[in-house]
Amino acid sequence: MNDRTSKTIVERKHSHVEICLHGDIAFNRKTTGLERFEFEHNALPEICFSDIDLSTTFLGKKIGAPLMISSMTGGYSEAATVNQRLAEAAEHFRIPLGVGSMRQALENSAYRDSFAIVRKYAPSVQIFANIGAPEIAKGLTDTEINIMLELLEADGLIVHLNAAQELFQPEGNTDFKDFLQQLSIITAKIPVPVMVKEVGCGISASSATRLIEAGVKVIDVAGAGGTSWQKVEEIRYTRQFGHDTRFSISALEELLNWGIPTAQCLLDISTLKKEHPEFSTIEIIASGGIQSGTDIAKSLALGAHLAASANGILKALHQEALEATIETWLNDLRAVMFLTGSASIMELRQKSLILKQ
Repeated sequence: MNDRTSKTIVERKHSHVEICLHGDIAFNRKTTGLERFEFEHNALPEICFSDIDLSTTFLGKKIGAPLMISSMTGGYSEAATVNQRLAEAAEHFRIPLGVGSMRQALENSAYRDSFAIVRKYAPSVQIFANIGAPEIAKGLTDTEINIMLELLEADGLIVHLNAAQELFQPEGNTDFKDFLQQLSIITAKIPVPVMVKEVGCGISASSATRLIEAGVKVIDVAGAGGTSWQKVEEIRYTRQFGHDTRFSISALEELLNWGIPTAQCLLDISTLKKEHPEFSTIEIIASGGIQSGTDIAKSLALGAHLAASANGILKALHQEALEATIETWLNDLRAVMFLTGSASIMELRQKSLILKQ
């Protein structure tokens, strides 16, 4: 990587965090769909609130709660501080953590410490390496794979799908050709499970089928309704070039709101799993607009094994309220469990949701 390319990536990572904290990046024509559902009240819960157990398992390991701190950042000096705080919170709550894209760590060893720091401060929890679909499509060497996994002592590898983001990104890479073939090669040879996640446009049942057939063990739906990464990149584009003339005005608004709502992804992939018993071991993560413990609870009832959040967690960190925010979400979750008579996460996942009229 030349110095100019490296500088561009560092500046992009800086701007991503700044825009996510302060920009208008939410979907304005689409929601997660989770608000369409509610639980049936149980007037006879027959449990003690203090006995409610939030612990569950993910990829065979016990975790403290069905929540994951989703992939955010890394690859520039200030990211080390962010990742340290995220790692400390993950360790405190005993929940999994995904790091941001590690492309920069592969191309410039100077940035590896901003990723490696998470294992130092989260020694006992599951940590997941992360790389983008374009990097997978062009083919990763064994050396590159080993760098990512060994740097974090990783429990798995996240591959993020971001076609819409790359389409809008000023310097985006839109070459996704041969992705599934290269993904199959990686899943067959690495010693840890591979998780595939979107970044805000959702994963359909048909896409999930192809990913599972390629050897993927976890699907993170990352549906529409939370952060629109098209809007993040559109802001970056207009800052650099002014008015966006790449798309027609009428199409632009639809493209900025492109995607499958989170709840719909969960419903469709849960149905897929029921129709295909051979997919029963595949675990599902709900992300894309998760903002509370009630969102987590609904996601579990819709088929997720756990929920994940990035932007909500990032904002809480920026406001010096990271642990307090996570604790509040977990208290929300406990409240739903009490009012549905669910003493465990497994029992909550068996509850039916009512579609609001």
